[in-house]
Amino acid sequence: MGDTPADFLEFAHARSDQLFRTACLLTGDRHLAEDLVQETLAKMYRSWRRIDRTHAPAAYAHTVLVRTFTSYRRRRSAQERPVERLPEGAEDRGDPELRLTLLDGLARLAPKERAVLVLRYWEDRSVEETARMMQLNPGAVRTRSLRALQKLRSVLGDELLADLAHL
Repeated sequence: MGDTPADFLEFAHARSDQLFRTACLLTGDRHLAEDLVQETLAKMYRSWRRIDRTHAPAAYAHTVLVRTFTSYRRRRSAQERPVERLPEGAEDRGDPELRLTLLDGLARLAPKERAVLVLRYWEDRSVEETARMMQLNPGAVRTRSLRALQKLRSVLGDELLADLAHL
């Protein structure tokens, strides 16, 4: 593989699937998620020698992924929309219709609201970790979480949102 460090290749191989799942949830678009993961790994590779691998490079990769997503959403044309067909999941758990409804509801949220919900509730990250990843203070994460959940409830309804807790 030329000059590519073996430990980076090992890291990229081990973390690509998890990064891809998160990117799919953030973007709602399989192809855009692939691009997002590729850009994230490219950024990680460029700074690999400076990354302290004793302090969770996976968490750093997720931070890069979220920041790349939010900056990409700012640049993205307003005419582009996620495709109707959603990516296949690695695991086949729960009700597929319910999952599609959740993904549709997430797609209706603003990018930062979507990112907060994905990080806090799908990936089960703490408020503090989410705040670091999104460059927000913890109070802003709590506020965004509350507002995003309220918007999601208005889109999905309270009963449906309660069903999603079981996914």
